[in-house]
Amino acid sequence: MSDRPPQGRLRILLGYAAGVGKTYKMLEEAQQLKREGRDVVVGYFEPHGRKDTIEKIDGLEVIPRRRIEYRGRQFEEMDTNAILARHPEICAVDEFPHTNIPGSERPKRWEDVMLLLDAGIGVITTMNIQHLESLNDQMREITGVQVRETIPDWVVNQAEEVVLIDLPPRALLNRLQRGVIYGTDKAQRALDNFFKEPTLAALREMALRQTAHEVEVHQDGPPEAESPEGILIHVTESPAAVALIRRGKRVADYLGAECFAVAVTPSPDPAQLERHMEFARKLHIETRVLESDNPAEALVDFARRNGVTQIFLSKPPKRGLRLFGKRPLVMDIVRLAQDRQVTVVADRRKA
Repeated sequence: MSDRPPQGRLRILLGYAAGVGKTYKMLEEAQQLKREGRDVVVGYFEPHGRKDTIEKIDGLEVIPRRRIEYRGRQFEEMDTNAILARHPEICAVDEFPHTNIPGSERPKRWEDVMLLLDAGIGVITTMNIQHLESLNDQMREITGVQVRETIPDWVVNQAEEVVLIDLPPRALLNRLQRGVIYGTDKAQRALDNFFKEPTLAALREMALRQTAHEVEVHQDGPPEAESPEGILIHVTESPAAVALIRRGKRVADYLGAECFAVAVTPSPDPAQLERHMEFARKLHIETRVLESDNPAEALVDFARRNGVTQIFLSKPPKRGLRLFGKRPLVMDIVRLAQDRQVTVVADRRKA
């Protein structure tokens, strides 16, 4: 019999922008748990100077932060070891996607949270939809901003509950203009850039869809199908491969399908190819490397042997369509895989 404690429960409060009320709701839930007699602490919270949020911490036990020196400056991070030593029943942890300062034991706060869960501590945490890894490329298209702090989808999928903290975009903009979210100067910069109503509306819609998907996954399990689905993502050294991996993985998660990231060697840039394969592994995608002088035949043969129903390919650059009369790989795969669904994904990074 294992002495390991049961896994702690993860509850994610999901928003679509700063100021919708995620931290406030997290502390409100912590206060309610305390009133119920539960052993709850605050591991980390970031009020951003918001008075109503700061007031919500009153009476709650807050674990002191750990100080880390980096490049001659002092920074504060969540003290995961102190929380483990205190071992509460539930811990409130703000800003789930946060990147820890260099010198921390783990690079990401979500990794700290996973350690708490493994120790049997329940966690309530907060994040915005734009930090979900599989949506990274879509977020860049919507907002024009490349989100650097992301959380792998498999981490979010482990949550017992994903709760949407919703606020209509117009109401959020009113809060911003009143100075509730940021000070005057920062608020104006936000209004001139990220906080535009069409952008907020698009982000809110994505958050609503994601929350609906999480309800389906956690309450009902993956959708049943008459025959199991399988996804193959063709990974190359091209920079477009990263977006392709995200796209294929998200489709696989929605379908409850097995997912493979498959590369064919030899490659003109093996180091870059391996970086892309490592990215796929971080998203919990099974990776395979095939050796063949005929990549199209190798990929289609792998698809048939492994029950793959959908093949995801990057659209080739126009200049490579007819190099010395040679037919591009995409066309060869489409010709050979007529019994499979083939999706060719354009590279939108420049757009």
